[in-house]
Amino acid sequence: MIKTYLLSFFKNQKHMKKFFLPVLFILTSFFSFHNALAQVDSVPVVRTYHIGIFAPLYLDSVFNDGDKFRYKQGMPRFIMPGIDFVNGVQIALDSVKLPNQNVNAFIYDTKSYLSPVDQLIKAGKLDSLQLIIGSVKDIEYRQLAEFALAKNIPFISATYPNDGGVTGNPFLVLVNSTLKAHCEAIYSYILQNHGTDRILLIRKKGVQEDKVAGYFKMINEPDRKPLINIQTIYADSSFSSETLKKRLDSNRQSVIIGASLDEYFATNLTAACYDLRQSYPIILVGMPNWDAFKSLAKKDQFEDFPIYFTSPYYNNKWDDFSKLLTAGYAKKYKGKPSDMVFKGFEAAYLFTKLLTTYSNDMMNHINDKDFKVFSDYNFMPVFLKKENTQPDYFENKHLYFIRLFNGSTTKAW
Repeated sequence: MIKTYLLSFFKNQKHMKKFFLPVLFILTSFFSFHNALAQVDSVPVVRTYHIGIFAPLYLDSVFNDGDKFRYKQGMPRFIMPGIDFVNGVQIALDSVKLPNQNVNAFIYDTKSYLSPVDQLIKAGKLDSLQLIIGSVKDIEYRQLAEFALAKNIPFISATYPNDGGVTGNPFLVLVNSTLKAHCEAIYSYILQNHGTDRILLIRKKGVQEDKVAGYFKMINEPDRKPLINIQTIYADSSFSSETLKKRLDSNRQSVIIGASLDEYFATNLTAACYDLRQSYPIILVGMPNWDAFKSLAKKDQFEDFPIYFTSPYYNNKWDDFSKLLTAGYAKKYKGKPSDMVFKGFEAAYLFTKLLTTYSNDMMNHINDKDFKVFSDYNFMPVFLKKENTQPDYFENKHLYFIRLFNGSTTKAW
C-alpha cells in the first residue's frame, strides 16, 4: 500500500484542486490492507518504507494572507515545473506494484515559508526517511545532500545538472548529468569517429564558455599533449557564414562544436552552418540545453539540416510506461504531460522499486536494469581528486546523442 502526503502550508482553494488535491490520496497497489488484517496468519510481516519527494511548489507564494489566489490569469509559469514533477510522481506511485509492502511518500514544498528544508531537518521531521527524491537546486539541494550524508540515505537529484559544489558524498546520485559529463561524451564520440577530421570548437566570451573550453582542453590533453587537433574560434557579433567559411575545407569533413549555452549564439552558429551546408560537409554538435531553444526547433527554420546534442533522457513515448503515464495524466489533469511529468514519473517509479527490492544496500544496485522505465542510466562514482578514497557523488554517465531535424528529435547514437 502506498500513502502519499503533501507536507506544506496547503491552501484549499478551488483554483488549486486540479493540481494539488490528487496529492492527498491513499492507494492500494496489490492487496487490501483491511483484508490483510483479517488474515494475519496467512500474510507475512509488512515492511513500511518512507520516501521524501522534494520540489518547489510555491504554495505559500501563490496565496495572499487572506487565502486568496494571487493570480487572476491562472497558474503562473514559474511554479509549473515543480507541479509537473510532482504530478508525474503521483501517477508513478499510483501504478507501482509493491506486494506485501507499504510505502509512505511525503511530498515537501521546498519553497514553503513556514516549513523550509532547514527547519524540517532541525526539527527531525525528515529523520524517518529512507530515500530522498528531489527536483531541487541551490540551497535546498545542498541542505538535502548534507542531510542524506549525515543519515546515510540515498538522495536522488532527478533534474539538477550540477554537483552544486557537493563533495565527499557517496549517497548523492545525479540523474541529470553535469556539463562536464556532456563534454566528455561529445569528445569520446569525436575521438572514436572523427579523430582525423577538422574539429572546430566555436565559442563566445563568457564564464560558461570558459568552462566548456576548459573541459575539452583537459580531456584532450591528459598528459599536456593534445590527442586530436581541436581549433578554437571566438565568435563575436560579426560572426557569419563568411567568417566560418575561411576555416572550412570543402574536401574534408568538419565537426563543429557549438561551445556555448546561449540561444542567440546557437541560432547564429546554426544559421552560418546552414548557409554553407551545400558546399561544405559539416556536423554541428551543440550543448545539452540546445534542445530547449525554440529558434532551433521550428520545423522550417533549418530545413533538412541536422543539429546534434547530448541528453541523459530519451523517450520515444511508444513504450508501455509512456502510454500508462499519458493516459493517467489525461484522466487526472485533462492534458498532455510535459517532460517534467515524465522525469517525475521515472524517478519515483525506478527508485521506489530499487529501495523496496534492495532496502539494505540500494546504492550497490542503482545500475540494475530490471526496473528500467524510459532511459538507460549508468551511474558511476566521481572522484574529483585522485587521492580521494570515497566517491564525491555518483553521476549518470550514459548520454544519448539526439538529432534535431526539421523540428523533430530522434536518437542518433
